Amino acid sequence: MEFTQEGLVETGSVGTVKIANDVVATIASLATVDVDGVEGMSGGIANGIAEILGRKQLTKGVKVEVKETEAIIDIYVIIRYGTKIPEASAKIQKNVKEAVEVMTGLNAVSVNVYVQGVVFPEETKESPAAEDK
Repeated sequence: MEFTQEGLVETGSVGTVKIANDVVATIASLATVDVDGVEGMSGGIANGIAEILGRKQLTKGVKVEVKETEAIIDIYVIIRYGTKIPEASAKIQKNVKEAVEVMTGLNAVSVNVYVQGVVFPEETKESPAAEDK
């Protein structure tokens, strides 16, 4: 196995397998948003402003550093208000580690979770007609 700028490259007797860093980031993102209490992914510190991103831009909330056979993954999330942050963070770490290791064969040596914000539930607004009754 060899690490290149684009990702992990494994050369075997049949040919070469390349795993791009974005693939690892996408796997980590999908494992993260499956955790109850995760409202979305954050753009991270580099953006300066934490913005909630949809599924099309999941990799924006993940930073991946791939070495020979290891990966270090930083996850930036927005948590729903009322969620126990330590429990959600531990679940994110477990899900990401398992998903990356099973799907890529890389050893996820570090999964760091950065909670960038909390989303509050919208208050229900009563219509003026309901107040008149």
